[in-house]
Amino acid sequence: MSTHSGLPVAGYKPQSSDRVNVVNANKQVEEVVLRQLDAMKDDPSIDQRWLAIGRTQIEQGFMAVNRAVFQPGRIKLATD
Repeated sequence: MSTHSGLPVAGYKPQSSDRVNVVNANKQVEEVVLRQLDAMKDDPSIDQRWLAIGRTQIEQGFMAVNRAVFQPGRIKLATD
């Protein structure tokens, strides 16, 4: 199992290939769902407000799941 460098963002650490594969699989599933929602956007019989709320919550859910996998940490500030 290889290790990938952490993102060039504070708080992210190196990740195993397994974890990267899990997040990439999650991103594939997310894209399928988002494309379904994109297709619904042109249907005037669908309540667009609720569609937008659902989309936001789905995006937040995938972000939370991927964060659970990568487990970014807190960072030190200059004032610490």
